Formats: sequence, C-alpha cells, structure tokens
Amino acid sequence: MASRARPPLVLSTGERDQLAAWAAQAGRHRLTTRAAIVLAAAEGGPDTAVAVRAGVSRATAAKWRGRFATGRLAGLTDRPRPGAPRKITPEQVRQVLDRTLREPPPVGRDRWTTRAMAAATGLSQSAVSRIWRSARLHPESCGDRCTGDNEVVSIEQAGLRQSGYRWPTEAAPGTAAGNEPVELPPRRYLDREESWLRFNQRVLELAEDERVPLLERVRFLSIFASNLDEFFMVRVAGRIRRMATGLPVEGASGLEPGQILANTLEKARELSIRHADCFRNMVQPALAEQGIEILRWKELSQGEQEDLHRLFRERIYPVLTPLLVDPAHPFPYISGLSLSLAVMIADARTGATMFARVKVPPLLPRFLTVAKRRFVPLEDVIAAHLTDLFAGLDILEHHVFRVTRTRDLEVDEDVTEDLMQSLERELLRRRFEPAVRLEVEDSMSSDVLDKLVTELGIDHRAVYHLPGPLDLSGLSLIADEDLPQLKYPPFVPSESALPQDTDIFTTLARHDVLVHHPYDSFTATVERLIEAAAADPGVLAIKQTLYRTSDTSPIVDALIDAAEAGKQVVVVVELKARFDERANISWARKLEEAGCHVVYGIVGLKTHCKMALVVREEPDGSLRRYCHIGTGNYHPTTARLYEDFGLLTAERTVGEDASDLFNHLTGYSRQSTYRRLLVAPAALRAGLVERIEEQQARHLRGEPSRIQFKCNAIIDEAIIDALYRASIAGVPVDLWVRGICGVRPGIPGLSEGIRVRSILGRFLEHSRIYAFGDGSDPGSEIWIGSADMMHRNLDRRVEALVRVADPAQQAELRGLVDLAMDEGTASWWLAGDGTWTRHHLDPDGKPLLDLQQHLIAGRRSRPADG
Repeated sequence: MASRARPPLVLSTGERDQLAAWAAQAGRHRLTTRAAIVLAAAEGGPDTAVAVRAGVSRATAAKWRGRFATGRLAGLTDRPRPGAPRKITPEQVRQVLDRTLREPPPVGRDRWTTRAMAAATGLSQSAVSRIWRSARLHPESCGDRCTGDNEVVSIEQAGLRQSGYRWPTEAAPGTAAGNEPVELPPRRYLDREESWLRFNQRVLELAEDERVPLLERVRFLSIFASNLDEFFMVRVAGRIRRMATGLPVEGASGLEPGQILANTLEKARELSIRHADCFRNMVQPALAEQGIEILRWKELSQGEQEDLHRLFRERIYPVLTPLLVDPAHPFPYISGLSLSLAVMIADARTGATMFARVKVPPLLPRFLTVAKRRFVPLEDVIAAHLTDLFAGLDILEHHVFRVTRTRDLEVDEDVTEDLMQSLERELLRRRFEPAVRLEVEDSMSSDVLDKLVTELGIDHRAVYHLPGPLDLSGLSLIADEDLPQLKYPPFVPSESALPQDTDIFTTLARHDVLVHHPYDSFTATVERLIEAAAADPGVLAIKQTLYRTSDTSPIVDALIDAAEAGKQVVVVVELKARFDERANISWARKLEEAGCHVVYGIVGLKTHCKMALVVREEPDGSLRRYCHIGTGNYHPTTARLYEDFGLLTAERTVGEDASDLFNHLTGYSRQSTYRRLLVAPAALRAGLVERIEEQQARHLRGEPSRIQFKCNAIIDEAIIDALYRASIAGVPVDLWVRGICGVRPGIPGLSEGIRVRSILGRFLEHSRIYAFGDGSDPGSEIWIGSADMMHRNLDRRVEALVRVADPAQQAELRGLVDLAMDEGTASWWLAGDGTWTRHHLDPDGKPLLDLQQHLIAGRRSRPADG
C-alpha cells in the first residue's frame, strides 16, 4: 500500500539551525540520524520518501517524525539512564591524591608512577591516571625510564609536594570525571537583541490577556511602547553607530552584525504591528464596552468639536510653530520621540506645492478629555485646525509621524575634570543625534514618506507603517483613570518586617532582617533606617549610594537633615543613571548645598550598588555599623512597583566590608577582597564562577549540588559557559530571568539540566538571587545584590552582592525560587531555540498559581520579625 502523504513539519529558525548542527556532527550517530529525518520531513512528502532521503527505514522515519511533532527538539533525545555505579569511590580518590602529595615515591624513584601507585592503592593504572588527570596533575609519558608504567606525575607537580600544596579531590572545573575539559559547541548563546525583543513580547502578551484587568492591559500597552522606545534609543542606535564607525560589533550568538541588525528591525516591526493591532482590535473595543472611549475627530459630536475649537484657540494655537520647507527655509530638525504632522500645502495663486511640519507640543496631554471618559488624540485636534495655521493655503494631505533618536550618553571621563558640567552639556547635545526609527501612519503617501526618509537619512528597514494613533506610551494617562474595578485589587505593603514598637537599632543589633519589597513596606524599613539615623543623636555618620530616586525623596530629605544636624554625610551619586541624569544632577547640587559630601564614584565605572551605612555610638561607648544592602534603588515610588530584596544588618563583617567599599568609592583605595561581599568589577564574576565550579566538583564527588539564579538578565559568556559545564557534569541549574537570557536550555549534551523561567505581572521582578547548594550542608551559600549577569554589570560598574547568613532567610529565598520554577506556577518557559512559551493554565483551563498574588496574600498574615 502506498505511504500516506503527510504535511511538512514547520520549523522555527532556531530549530532548523540546531537540527542542521546536529546533522553535521560526527560521533553522535543517533542524534545525527534523527536530525536528518526531521530536516527531510520538513521538506514534505510521505514517510517512505523521508526514509529514502534520510537513509533509514520507513518505521524509523515515522517514529522520529512523530516524536519531533509532539516534543520538538527535546523529543529527539533519549531519556537519561542511571548508568553504571561508580567504581572509584571518593575515598579512593582522596587516598591516591594524599599519597601523591604526602608520601615519598618508592625507593629508587624520583616521582610516583601509575604502576607504583596502583600497587600501593589496589587500583588499576588507568584508574590512577584518570584521578591524576582530573586533579590537574598533568601526567607525562614514562618512556624508557620505567618499564611497565604508563605515566609518571609531572616534574612540576612532583616538586610541589614539598610546598604543602593540597590537591583538589574532584574533577577539574569544566571536565567530566577523568576526561579532558569539555569543548563547548559554537552558537551556544542566544542573540541578545532578539532575546530582549522576546521579553517585550511577553509584556505584550499580558496586554493581550483578557484575564488581566482592563486598565492594567492598557498600562502594559504603554509599557511595551516605552520599552521599545528605549530599546531603539540605546541598543539599536548603539549598534548602528558602531557599525557606521567601523567598530567591532560581533555578537556572541555568532551572527554577522548586519544580520543581527536586519533580524532586530524585522522582529521589532512584527511586534509593533501586533502591538497596534492589540490596541485597535482588542483593548480599544473593550474600553468602549466599559464606557471609556478613545475617539478620532470625525467620531466626536458637534458639541464636542465646538468645545475643542475653543480649547484650540485658547490653549493649543499659541504654542504651535508651523515650519515651512522651501529654498529659504531648510528642513527643520525633528527632535526625538516627538509627534509631528507632515502637511502638504498648495498656494492657489502661484501653483506651488510645499511641505510643512507641525510639532505636536509634548507638554500638553497626549489624549485630550472631551467629556467624562471620552478622549481624542491631541494630533487629531491640531489636524482639524490646519487651515488656521496655514491661512489662505490649500491643505492637500496631512499625516502623523514620529522619529526616534539615540539617547545614550558619551562622556570621556579620562579628560573631564567636572563630570557634572560635562553631563549637562551632553544632555543638550542629545537632541541632535541621528534618527534610528521612523514611525508613520499607514495612510501616508509615498511622496511624503520619500521626503521624510531622504531628509532624515534613515534606513528604509527602520520605517514602520502603523495604524494611528502613534505613540501609545501616552496610554498611561488612560490607565490612571480612577476605576478600581478595572485594575488589580488594592494592595497595602506589610509593615511587620520590623517591629514598630522597638527601636530599629535594637532590632538589628539582635539579628539580621531580610525585607522583600513591595510586599514589605519600603517606608517602614529602609526609609525608617535612614530617618532614624538622621534623628538619632548617637549616629555619627551616614554613607549612602544613590543611583535613582524620586522627585520628593524622604531619604534625600533625611540625609539633608542629618548633614544640617552636624553628622558626617557622604553620598555617592551616580550621575550617569540612564534617563535620570537631570534628576541626579539636581539632587547632587541640593545635597552639596546642605553640606553633604557628594562624590561621583570611580572614573570609568558606574556606581550601581545599593548600599547604606550608618555609624552609631552605642550606649556603652563602642561604635557599631548598621547596613542596608539591597537589590533595588532607594526610590520610594518604584519600591511599590518593583520586586526587590534588602538585607538590614548590624553584623560586624558586613559593616567592615561596607566601610571598605565606601572608602574604595570615595578615596580610590585598591580594596578588592571582602568577607561577606562580592564586588564588581574586581571579583564578582570570578567569585560566582568559582562557586559554580564548586557545585560541579561536589556533584562529581557524589555530594548534593544545585545552582539557582534569579536575575534580570544573563548574557555574560563566562558565567553561561560555567553553567553549561556544570549542567554537563550533572548539576541541576534553575534560572529565573525576567528579561534577556543568552542561555540555550535543554540542548542534548550541553544543557539538559538547565531550566529557564520568566515571570511578569503586576510588579516588575527586579531582585537578584544567586544560590549554590541545596541548603543541606554548611557549604551552601545564597547571595543577593545589585548585579545582573551582563558585561556592563561585571566589568563596567561597581556592584555588590552580600551573602545571606541566616538559615531561615536562606530557606525563604530558596523556597521563592523553587515556587517560581514549579510547574504549577504561571510563568514563561524558554526553549533552546530562544522561543518562550507561556504556561498559565492547567489542563482544565484553570489559572495556575499567580506567584505575586500568592506573596501578597502571604504577607497579610506575616507576624512582626522581632
């Protein structure tokens, strides 16, 4: 009977790349054959034809075609088998290495040989050789010197015997037991730009979800738009600029720079269209059903239009400046992120046709209120009155457009003595950067579009045709409507993390306190510490880092009060916090005027660590340090929206470390080692890699091992490679990543033991947790702090992680990551090809556990941590 025709398998780009890589691999016959079957099936045809192309039987072709259809890439791999039991015990490994180190070789030998060691320990020569290699003893061929022996320990290692050096008792990092270091495959990293766009896609999926409260969906639409603006201003603009200047921009993913840019612009286009469609066809109609209408000019009633005529004459017309383009008036500069009207006008007397631009005033509301919960875009009102702006001329056509320009700061600190003044000049220069994106209404004619593209000098691939209205970041105004039934339920942070009836210094002198914002009140914990320090007569000094803060910051006010009271106040202000530079310059001047010592960190590095230090004279006359080290900024507004952890402690070594780090920031000391801190750029990456390798070594010794990370981004190649090697060795690795992730999980032979999850929701997951071990032994560690696993954090910023010492707090942090990774918790799962799949419903269509709502409910019943 003829084989039945079957539809071709549809492969994603990532799947096709991975299958091609497997098919080309030598030495992995099974996976190579299975990949060839799937690639053949992707061309279409019956199983018989696929079998012929792949060189297998029809039954085999049908089997692996079906496995891939149900399990995708993971379906092609075999289930792990337990394997044979270990034949070399950890005790035998220690015996061999201890003899090598501590005992002299047999009489007549200058070094131990495999034969001699085998005779002394009862193991085979090959077993001795494997142990030596795993411990990096670099055995050499014995040659003619010792008949019957395969190898001798190297002369360099033999010489160390007298030095007291202690050999490790596990396989070397990056090796499988007894083997050479594992060579990792090429193209093992996901592309950074695509990964970020997929993060923003997850934001968009929340806006598309009808289970999310309606006004929160509106807010997610606004967040998506703002995120994409920043992505173009920073990432895309930087890539275009470096390519134009000839600087190297190769990505770790292995793709060519031009291909990365092309992929990025195309993916951003797809998401922009999807975003506009979500607003127009999903959210806008749902708003109308709830009595919230976003209307175009023609949809307004006559009375509403009359009201807007008066508003235009009184409030809008006076601030408009129409700019004509002709031989006497060159094409005007179009500022970044500003909405504009492109207007084609004609002079009936001369027959001339001209182009004009009208800027939509950014200081006026994006959507004007025409009646209760009835809104109209500002540009529609201006467009309806163009005859007032161009009196006596004919309006031929008009269209809205929007330009995006780069906004990344460039200040050469090596030649800049006053960083504040240089930044102020750079902020003025920002307005004149090249255009990197042009958004136009899809009704724009080709003539008008060609003129804009030519005058702006923009890549045609960065021109996005979208249905109006443009710039949906302004939807935040609609999301702020006072309609609590269309929002997340009200939430009041818990104030029980610290007992309210006990002095905060007394509490911290007794034990560390771990606070989890926004579930724990920022005001009742972190702000309380700084305000208490400012008022306490025993406090001698306060030192604090400020990366971002609010316009009305109680912490800044408390620091000013402390300085005015005669306390020593040192504030490390990061002037280069992206998009907050103006605010930070303002705060720096205000603090200086109050008598605070304000410093701007270390030349060439951003100060990103979140740290406060209070030095207090105790009643017995001794000095004690009280510290806060956190994962988030000292910003009371975002502390209600961002999820973060902070450790409040009076433990001596943390205080000493904090003092050393502040001296490093203010006095340019060369401190690089600390007791309970890991600090970038000197030692943070190396410290984490060392701990990853230690978990690998523990697993090879048969001891419990585990790695758990929670962070905003992980793209550092050294960290990722260390995680890959740990996974290859068998260490389970759980990664909870909000945004960018360069790890490819679930790849056979590379990352089967790695799981990656992402959670987005009401609060922005912002904390960083790095856990090693399963908590069952004293060697397990957990660190929290400011650093993500990115080059900028590990190489170009001052970052700090603090080790959490309290067992109950360690258990709380591990339990949180366990809950996030649980299959019963709503989250997105990352596949090896870079795609994310949302898992938020059970098989019956019921919602899975909402982690953030679960934590809100849990905090309501939390007792005071006294």
